Amino acid sequence: MSVNFAELDYQQTPLGELILRRRRFPILGDRDVFEVILNDEFLMSSLFTAGEIALADLGLRHAGAAELDIIVGGLGLGYTAAAALAHPRVRSLTVIEALPAVIDWHRRCLLPLGKQLTDDPRCKFVEGSFFVLASDNFKALDPEFDDRRYHAILLDIDHSPNDVLHPDNRAFYSVSGLTRLRKCLHEAGVFALWSNDSPDQDFMFILSEVFTTCSAQVVPIENPLTGIESTNTIYLGGT
Repeated sequence: MSVNFAELDYQQTPLGELILRRRRFPILGDRDVFEVILNDEFLMSSLFTAGEIALADLGLRHAGAAELDIIVGGLGLGYTAAAALAHPRVRSLTVIEALPAVIDWHRRCLLPLGKQLTDDPRCKFVEGSFFVLASDNFKALDPEFDDRRYHAILLDIDHSPNDVLHPDNRAFYSVSGLTRLRKCLHEAGVFALWSNDSPDQDFMFILSEVFTTCSAQVVPIENPLTGIESTNTIYLGGT
């Protein structure tokens, strides 16, 4: 197999065919680029991480406690989790990932951030559906605590509230779904959501019905191969 291309893993999952591959681009100085493909569509790439990092940085900037207990929904390539752990206020980080293959990639250090995340004692991986766990106030994460709350919940799973990976996820992006989530946040807590789309006024209205404060921050994303800039959106809801 070419040194410039390697398929690192292939898995059949409930969502379809999942592939992890590595590519090298001479134009980038032989930099390794890691890509995740789901059903022949790009799901994520280590070329474009500004949005994932901004999800953590913006979310934690708005969290009001001195020490933070955080949930990240969606492990992916690990950039949101790593950015969260870079904040010294973070006391604990629970990363919920539905696909065991993705957790395995990090534990096997197939991805650059795998060792960093697995070696950090504050970081815990949980295999499961974020949306199922959220609908039950995340009780399965801490069975001994019926009223456990978190200072920030950072979510990066679907492409956007209107472009979901599974139809069952749609119910979460509603007043009732987000109201259940809000009950899991401390006062001065924050919900932050990554979206690949431009800010959506209908979703902003839903956020405003649930959270005391809400905003949508546009994050510029530059493609180093083409020089063309696109954007991601980070939605923020504060209690």
